[in-house]
Amino acid sequence: MKRAVYPGSFDPVTKGHLDIIERAAAIVDELIVGVLNNNEKTPLFSVEERVNMLKDVTVHIPNVRIEAFSGLSVEFVRKCNASFLVRGLRAVTDFEYELQMAQTNRSIDRNVDTLFFTTELKYAYISSTIVKEVACYGGDISGFVPAPVAERVYDKISLKTRGNRSEV
Repeated sequence: MKRAVYPGSFDPVTKGHLDIIERAAAIVDELIVGVLNNNEKTPLFSVEERVNMLKDVTVHIPNVRIEAFSGLSVEFVRKCNASFLVRGLRAVTDFEYELQMAQTNRSIDRNVDTLFFTTELKYAYISSTIVKEVACYGGDISGFVPAPVAERVYDKISLKTRGNRSEV
């Protein structure tokens, strides 16, 4: 069985992420989307919320499984009995970082390879950070994220904004 892991923070999941998920799932028997629980970052959404969003937007892909993890991606790959890491590339700047990570992971475990997917050109400029920034200023994010995700982003930002106002 060809099993791969696509790790990331997915805070929130974008149409670019979904594009990579769909394309990677088409070439493996099982794709595990690993949602990183990174204690050093302060995400907009909890790990549980991100897992649920991903489950909602990948329900149409039968060979995709969503799981939370913490620690090294290569360790999560081992735990999942996978052979491949999947990574998306938007630009040359992504490649430099991702190449270093792939080489590091390979030095940790020679049995883990990295598959790179270039993002569809129409999604190449989209990042979770940009989505959150545009939403914070009331901009339209419907072209960046699936509709149910956009709704959750606006709701979460609205809650944060109201919470900040009450503190002032």
